[in-house]
Amino acid sequence: MPAETAHYFSLNTYQILCKIPFVRQIVSSIFKVKNPVQFLGLNFYNPIGLAAGFDKNAKYLKELSSLGFGFVEIGTVTPLPQSGNDKPRLFRLPKDECIINRMGFNNDGLEVIKQRLVNRPADLIVGGNIGKNKVTPNENAKDDYLKCFVGLYQLVDYFVVNVSSPNTPNLRELQDKKPLSEILLALMEERKNFIAKGNIQKPILLKIAPDLTQSQLDDVIEIVQSTGIDGLVATNTTISRDNLVTAKTEVEQMGAGGLSGKILSEKSTEILAYIKQKSNNQIPVIGVGGIHSAQTGQEKINAGASLIQIYTGFIYGGPSLIKQLAKLKISN
Repeated sequence: MPAETAHYFSLNTYQILCKIPFVRQIVSSIFKVKNPVQFLGLNFYNPIGLAAGFDKNAKYLKELSSLGFGFVEIGTVTPLPQSGNDKPRLFRLPKDECIINRMGFNNDGLEVIKQRLVNRPADLIVGGNIGKNKVTPNENAKDDYLKCFVGLYQLVDYFVVNVSSPNTPNLRELQDKKPLSEILLALMEERKNFIAKGNIQKPILLKIAPDLTQSQLDDVIEIVQSTGIDGLVATNTTISRDNLVTAKTEVEQMGAGGLSGKILSEKSTEILAYIKQKSNNQIPVIGVGGIHSAQTGQEKINAGASLIQIYTGFIYGGPSLIKQLAKLKISN
């Protein structure tokens, strides 16, 4: 079965099964581990979350919560619905326990996703990962991020600004200092308006690529500190294809896209550790990238992660991996 077909087949099948009385409760009793964590003023059931891209459209929140996730990040959400890149656009590399995707921010759009979130599970922390539409030029990107931010503010618990996906043309150019500062400052200003009207403060984090140079990482740290945003998510998928076991010709046939999975573990942990060290432990970070075992999850925590997220590890490891990771203690 093609990877994308398998993804939705599995989720839809599980959703149907969960309609049978007591199935969700039984699954929860097997996999759900209570290990409370406080982060940026939010109370998490446990420290393990599902990274953005898995439940883009907020369709499976109840089901994912029952599998043991302490939080789920939806999206990437764009103002207008878009179909994403041409299929096939999702590929498995089982020898490497990796995935290549070039989905291209396929999602149902802000208005539809807002309606779904009205009935979200009350006991699950939900993050909103926001982006820009493919047709929106970079000079107008700020407007798209603001639309999503305003539209989701009352419906999600925290925000992640996605300028690091490799699958929307020129999106990563928004990681440059000037455009990125403009977007983040605009969101911070809008948040002040919400707070002034009596709304609670929702954390804003920035998701960064694992392909940044050291000087670019230094810029990111400076931007976080100068804009006052709440933290980082490190890291997104990589455009690198180095050190894969899968045959080079096979990988080349899959084409462009972001690579995620086991191979990213060391690189993303190095970036996380660098951010914590360079910022004197002042920048809160959610660690994601290549977590495929309790050991690799612990490495992220040891490097300074306040929470961890999985995606590809969940594909290959299943809910038993969530259970292992949920038991890890956050010491920082």
